[in-house]
Amino acid sequence: MKSGITRRWLKGSLLSIILILLLAEGIFLWLYSQNYYNSVRQNMGMQFSTIIGQLNTYTGETEESAAQARSMALRRMVEQFQARDKFEFMLLDAQGQVIASTSGVSVESIVDNEDFADAQRDGERGSAQYITETGERVMATCMLLPYNAGDVAALRLVTSLTLVDRRLYQALFISLLAIATILGGAVVSGLYFVQSIVLPLGKMEQAAARIAAGDLNVRMPEKGDHSDEIDRLNASINQMAEGLAETERIKNEFISSVSHELRTPLTSIKGWIETLEVIHDPEDENYRKGLAIIRSEADRLYTMVEELLDFSRLQNGRLPISPQPLDLVAEVTDAVLFSEPRCTQNGLQLVYDEPEETIPVYADPDRMRQVFINVIDNAIKYSVTGGRITIKVWAGKKKAFVEIFDQGRGISPADLSNVKSKFYKGKNAVWGSGIGLALVDEIMTVQDGTLDIRSTLGKGTVVTLGLPLYTPGKKPHLQVGEPDEKRNV
Repeated sequence: MKSGITRRWLKGSLLSIILILLLAEGIFLWLYSQNYYNSVRQNMGMQFSTIIGQLNTYTGETEESAAQARSMALRRMVEQFQARDKFEFMLLDAQGQVIASTSGVSVESIVDNEDFADAQRDGERGSAQYITETGERVMATCMLLPYNAGDVAALRLVTSLTLVDRRLYQALFISLLAIATILGGAVVSGLYFVQSIVLPLGKMEQAAARIAAGDLNVRMPEKGDHSDEIDRLNASINQMAEGLAETERIKNEFISSVSHELRTPLTSIKGWIETLEVIHDPEDENYRKGLAIIRSEADRLYTMVEELLDFSRLQNGRLPISPQPLDLVAEVTDAVLFSEPRCTQNGLQLVYDEPEETIPVYADPDRMRQVFINVIDNAIKYSVTGGRITIKVWAGKKKAFVEIFDQGRGISPADLSNVKSKFYKGKNAVWGSGIGLALVDEIMTVQDGTLDIRSTLGKGTVVTLGLPLYTPGKKPHLQVGEPDEKRNV
């Protein structure tokens, strides 16, 4: 279930929340950083305004003398600059070269003329951010002088962004912490909501699987008021299980009823066939052939009815099973003798090497005879003329096994997993009720036996029957599992 609804929630709602939070985080950090950088630029602009205001007071008799006075005043301002702890103040010539600076030393390591070029493009002021040769991030703002000041053409202020970046990192940490808190709350609340749906659905899935496996007694808990969808779905599952149980009961009753209805006329038909064989002329070949066909079809229908009755009894727990110690070799031999005439009639070779030693098992002799004849009958039905049916009996460590090989048409892989299901008939199936192997499987299961079917399409099928070995004087301890030994077709 985690790969279903929970994964959808993770890919849908939670992923959307994460993307929204990341987008909000990016917008917040961008606005926050722009606010700080704009504040720094505004502070620099205020410094420029103060300097320009002071220059307005310097005049002279001529423009040249006024320019000279302004140049000297700017140099004194550089030497007496009070905000030197925050800014580096520089004077630039017309080529952007540094004439003077507040540090009084070489400023080549912090100079980048991008701000000067930007100011020339703008015609008034330019700004740039870059990393100095010492690895420090700085912001530089350059302003062109609005009037003549001798060799001084522009002013530059440079400030470190270390403090600003530190504030930004603090804001990033706090915002990430807030995102983690929000995301954690979303995950907890979301998982709680999802699990409130997933867990009931998981129980419904298990109940549906059990119902599909045939357990129609499964019921889901109901609140009674059917106030939400989960409770209503539980009620629907219970209603479905009750309906299936009723359908199963009706079906078994139907099979039992139809079987009883068919058995009486079929018995009458068989009696009349025997009478007609005595009364009518046996020399009439067509008549005798028709009688043989009628007898064969009647026997076939009679067998089908018996299977339906047995299966119905077994499903309702009324099929008598009386296990007792018996010789498996003798039971298989009797079944082989019974089936030999039909094999000969169908042009098949029946190969059976009867073991010399007895193999004691604990089973119902009548039901085992039914099982052996049913499996051999299937081998005959699906074999072609000239084929061979081989029967082998041997004892393993804890179980005895009977294998029936045929060289018939085989079973397709798609049908092989379903051939033991009741009423299932594969694509290669011939006449029959479709419950023969289901009945065999039920009889073997009731006796703690096993039924294993292996087949290769177009080559043949091998059916392996396993029964627990019986030790005289010891209470039977029946083992259910795989055969001790596998044999190929």
